[in-house]
This record gives sequence, C-alpha cells and structure tokens, in this order.
Amino acid sequence: MIATAPGRQRFRGTQVEGGLSVKPVIQEEPTGCGIAAVAAIVGVTYAHANAVAGALGIFADDPRLWSDTAHIRQLLAQFGRHVPASPQPFRSWKSLPACALLAVKWHVEAGRPFWHWVVFARENGQALVLDSKQSLKVHCRTDLGRLKPKWYLRVSMKSRSRVCNPNR
Repeated sequence: MIATAPGRQRFRGTQVEGGLSVKPVIQEEPTGCGIAAVAAIVGVTYAHANAVAGALGIFADDPRLWSDTAHIRQLLAQFGRHVPASPQPFRSWKSLPACALLAVKWHVEAGRPFWHWVVFARENGQALVLDSKQSLKVHCRTDLGRLKPKWYLRVSMKSRSRVCNPNR
C-alpha cells in the first residue's frame, strides 16, 4: 500500500488494509461507469462486461445507462445478480447493505436526472467505494464523507464474487 491523502489509499494489488479483497474496474469510455460498476461487482473485466452489455443492446454512450436504472439492473441480472426496481434514498453509510450501487454526482439536465455510478462494499466491517472514473488516481475510496450519494440500489448476490459478497 502507498500512503496518500487521508481517507484514500493506493494499492499495488487487490488487498485493502484489513484484508479486503476488492478490485476496482476502470471505465474505458467516458460514460462507462455503469458497465464498470457491474464488472467490479461480478469480478470480470470491463471488456467482458461491455461485450455482455452490447449483446443485450446496452451501450456506454446511451444516456439511459446513467439516467435510468433499467439497463444496469438488466446487465446485473445477466450475471446472476438481483437489483430491485426501486432505489432507496441514501440515509447514512452505516445503513447501506453489504453491496450497493450508489448514484453520486446526481444532477438534472434538460429535465432529466443523471448520475455517476459507484459501488459500495462492506467487507469484514470496513466500508469502501469503488469509483471507476478514469482520471482518479485512487479508485478504491475510503473518504466516504466526500461523496454525496442521492440514493442506492441493493445488489443481491446469487454467487460468490471478489467484491460485495456478504457471505465472506
């Protein structure tokens, strides 16, 4: 681990202090945060998640991917995960489930809401956020107070993965 600003850590591998095994996935397209979030949750590469998304007719440049929840729920379902149709309002970090998709940077453009998808994970009692944005130096974030989620979607696991597995 390389020390950085308080609340942020850089990782040479996938081990987080405390033994968490997580692997953030970096979005390869400016609007690919949803695809990258799914890839991180299910433990596949961005290219693999993007190929599955494409086969379903889901593309990173489609505004519905970051302004509606249907595409991300469909993509997660393809990987055997369940996400409820209705988002829950964010109340506190402690009240979040072990794995959730968070809507951050929420705003309205031309009457339509938009947001950036990030993954919240709690493993072994430690909370962190995986942020796929390319320009970040640190993608595994523990500086949760800096993030301002609007709402979240609980992700239910039907199989083991490297991230967001509440049974570990």
